[in-house]
Amino acid sequence: MKLIKAEGELYKDLLQQYLETKNEYYLEKAKRMSVSFVNRNIYPEEIVRLHMNSIDTLYEGEFGEYKLSLQFLLEALIAYREAHEEYNDLKAESHELKAEMEVAANMQKTLLATQVPDVKDLDIGAISVPFKQLNGDYYHFVKGEDGSLGVAIADVIGKGVSAALSMSMIKYALDSFHDELMNPSAILRHLNRVVERNVASNMFITMFYGQFFPSSNIFRFSSAGHEPGYHYRAKEGKFFEINAQGLVLGVLKHTYYTQYEIQFEPGDYIVLLTDGVTECLRSNRFIEREEVLEVIEQYSHLSAQEQVHQVYFHFNHLDDFELKDDFTLMIIKKDVC
Repeated sequence: MKLIKAEGELYKDLLQQYLETKNEYYLEKAKRMSVSFVNRNIYPEEIVRLHMNSIDTLYEGEFGEYKLSLQFLLEALIAYREAHEEYNDLKAESHELKAEMEVAANMQKTLLATQVPDVKDLDIGAISVPFKQLNGDYYHFVKGEDGSLGVAIADVIGKGVSAALSMSMIKYALDSFHDELMNPSAILRHLNRVVERNVASNMFITMFYGQFFPSSNIFRFSSAGHEPGYHYRAKEGKFFEINAQGLVLGVLKHTYYTQYEIQFEPGDYIVLLTDGVTECLRSNRFIEREEVLEVIEQYSHLSAQEQVHQVYFHFNHLDDFELKDDFTLMIIKKDVC
């Protein structure tokens, strides 16, 4: 017991004087004594134990039921103190983890930073909003020496720090490829090997990679199990699903990805997204793809960057809207000549 004998005697004397005289002076002295215990990490249950010992000394075993009630209080205080210490430990760990996650999130933003490129006759907009601190989605642009533009959008099946590190690996792998390897099929084939070798077996990455050629207005693309995109054809005035089949990255060592192409006409635009866009909840139901496309078309008169922001703000400001995953949306428009 942390209380020394002299303090026990002092407490007993103060208690006796107070019970005999009812003088508040002795009560105040006892309060000051209790406050002094705080700096010495003396717990409340030890004060209760001191009180019980004082009662025993003053009344020589009388008030048995009263003493039993104090024993009951003592056990309750011990349980409270243990729970409170555990809570404080968890709170401290939570603050430490939050601080570490903020550092990781800032590092991720730095590592994955990508500039929307300025490409003749193209208007490009992109937005990526993480569901939590770290983003499991990723988009990237790669300009080829031949004037082509590479466009990547990916989603890690799995979240947290490991997902963020995987995306960093994907970015630097993309930046390291030579121009002759920049066609979509080859890109995904090589990235598949990178992921298969370096990422845990329970983590996979979906990815869509496209390549636009300004000289011919052709958009070539391949997909590794990624959410389907959409091609808005201005002549028809409607959306067509970009249907590209392919296995997610990292499943099989040797995987071939089919390459497709579409003609990009003035006024057309391509919509690329992750499943976090279509897995948002509204009134406890998932938002339909048709709803997303309607909102995208509603803001089609804006620049591509304003358009993607307005689409997100449109859904985010709904009273019953709930984000359930990282939200990433990209729009690539072909300028009207």
